[in-house]
Amino acid sequence: MPAPMLSQPFAFVDLETTGGASAVDRITEVGIIEVDAGGVREWTTLVNPGVHISSFIEGLTGINDAMVADAPRFAEIADEVRTRLDGRIFVAHNARFDYGFLQQEFLRLGQEFSATVLCTVRLSRRLFPEHRKHNLDSLIERHGLEAGGRHRALADAQLIHQFWRQLRDGVEEDALAAAVTALAAKPKPPAEAPAKAL
Repeated sequence: MPAPMLSQPFAFVDLETTGGASAVDRITEVGIIEVDAGGVREWTTLVNPGVHISSFIEGLTGINDAMVADAPRFAEIADEVRTRLDGRIFVAHNARFDYGFLQQEFLRLGQEFSATVLCTVRLSRRLFPEHRKHNLDSLIERHGLEAGGRHRALADAQLIHQFWRQLRDGVEEDALAAAVTALAAKPKPPAEAPAKAL
């Protein structure tokens, strides 16, 4: 019988954005893989960020202004995103980035967003402390993950999900459950921070 934390529904999430600062940059693509007792479901969409996509970001992700011109704005997919993430452990690589961007996009709509978050960078560090690097490219090489693409939302979410499946198969269940329990948490703002600070 799987440990309770490991039998929870999960959402493996990756975002592409116009830059690295959630306060000013915007989401250009969302990829979500839902995993639960009912199976595995994948969903992705481009997002019109309402701002210019720089040549640097275009070179990194392959996403340009023309590609997102007719894509929905985040406000149009917010309910869909929330439904797909609701009640699931939010799993992402460098999760603070993806979670922070989604929180900021919901905040722009006057909505709060909260989830239990599991960062696979931190999980890799805890389970494999003998290794120095834990970025996604290092995990691809170290664990033989099959990369169908990089720096696109669904492709990177698939890599995170592959990594998770390898952990389920290769790490002793109690050790994995203990690591997940220790790392998965709802981030809390500092006590002195205003409620809307996030």
